[in-house]
Amino acid sequence: MQAKTFRRTGVAIAIAGAFTIGVVGADRMSFHQARAAVTTAPTPVAAAATTAALPDFSGLVEQYGPAVVNISVVSDGRKVASRDQDQDEDSPGMDELPPQLRNSPFFRNLPIPQMPRGPMHGVGSGFIVSNDGVILTNAHVVADADEVTVKLTDRREFKAKVLGSDRTTDIAVLKIDAKNLPTVKIANTDSTKVGEWVVAIGQPFGFENTVTSGIVSAKARALPQDSYVRFIQTDAAVNPGNSGGPLFNMRGEVIGVNSQIFSRSGGFQGLAFAIPIDVAMQVKDEIQQNGKVSHGKLGITIQEVSQGLADNFGLKSPAGALVSSVQKESPGAKAGLQPGDVIVKFNGKEIGRSSDLPPLVASMKPGATASLEVWRDGKPKELTATVGQLDDGRVASAGKAEAGKGKLGVAVRPLSAEEKRGSDLEGVVVQDVAGAAAKAGVRPGDVIVAVNNTPVKNPEQLKELIGKAGKTVALLVQRDDARIFIPVTLG
Repeated sequence: MQAKTFRRTGVAIAIAGAFTIGVVGADRMSFHQARAAVTTAPTPVAAAATTAALPDFSGLVEQYGPAVVNISVVSDGRKVASRDQDQDEDSPGMDELPPQLRNSPFFRNLPIPQMPRGPMHGVGSGFIVSNDGVILTNAHVVADADEVTVKLTDRREFKAKVLGSDRTTDIAVLKIDAKNLPTVKIANTDSTKVGEWVVAIGQPFGFENTVTSGIVSAKARALPQDSYVRFIQTDAAVNPGNSGGPLFNMRGEVIGVNSQIFSRSGGFQGLAFAIPIDVAMQVKDEIQQNGKVSHGKLGITIQEVSQGLADNFGLKSPAGALVSSVQKESPGAKAGLQPGDVIVKFNGKEIGRSSDLPPLVASMKPGATASLEVWRDGKPKELTATVGQLDDGRVASAGKAEAGKGKLGVAVRPLSAEEKRGSDLEGVVVQDVAGAAAKAGVRPGDVIVAVNNTPVKNPEQLKELIGKAGKTVALLVQRDDARIFIPVTLG
């Protein structure tokens, strides 16, 4: 009671003091003017509260906004439509989402605003991470691009080269021929806190260098089709065209790359998701050093541990990743993993939810050794696994221009050991196709077996053969169970 009385008294004194000042000056101020002055003049406490609640982003935008770029792409519309139709509908990690969002069709990569017919013209965002022109963006922004143009805030434009693109993490690395460019600062993602203010800069719906703000809504969020990334969730207004743009904290540091939204309409719904910047920078470093990104795998299928399963297995709490199946001859099988095992620790890190495991495995180099603690038959068991190579067509690939200097127009990768197993198949797998090859009918997933009857064993040999070829080549292609010759007029 005393506390309430004290607060009310304090308010009364403040009003009385202000009103008295108004009366003293009554010869110059009417009673109604004095009362208006009392009701409209903010108290120091109120003014301070307003200032604290409404941060000013202008300094941040002025300093780091010039490092945010606009990305325009031109691609074959047929390829984009084919890619969208072929997207995997599996939903790993959905057990972490609310029931009403599971199996929802509304989680999606941020769409790229495009023209509806003919060649596709799209726009996205990116940001400069080194002053010699290295730029980060989303892999889906440049996934089927035949031409990429980067525009700076000073209106200069550059043709960009795609150094590499990793579909597993949805990160791509671009390079433009420029020097002394403005750059962003990179944050330590571990220091990001739920509830802190964040700023997104990009070009939503093509409106260049638009600034929006919000807060971090959640960390380490698992989403459908993206079990290898734990996203930062924010309520900043992020819309189509924001893809690949940076998410800043209040210190002006980039904490994430805006990538996905949950939307019923295709626009802002208050649920946006960014790839943590430490993941993006790791991909950048691998692409610059090796030209590709390698991800580890165990070759197992996992599911969430419910309370009922925990009770059945004798676990103290519903935690860990329950192994539901193990692929034959996979790293998991060789390590001794069995269906019914619950993986509770991976390299000493506790697995709270099943969605915690895939990012940890994917972040390891193939061939590295991992320690696993599993719960089997009511007691813990230690296992050791040699991590394999995740090779499902979603690993990093060089830009299309690297194959035959653009004459053929394909991005390819070697056949994996699993694809070769049990057959005498040799060749390279087509990942993306454009230009001359696309016009001739070459498709993603085709295996190029020979060029003009010369067997092809690796991407380097394909590049060499195309470089020496004349105006036309005959490609021998393995498609499904059949082999066909495809004549290609080179670009």
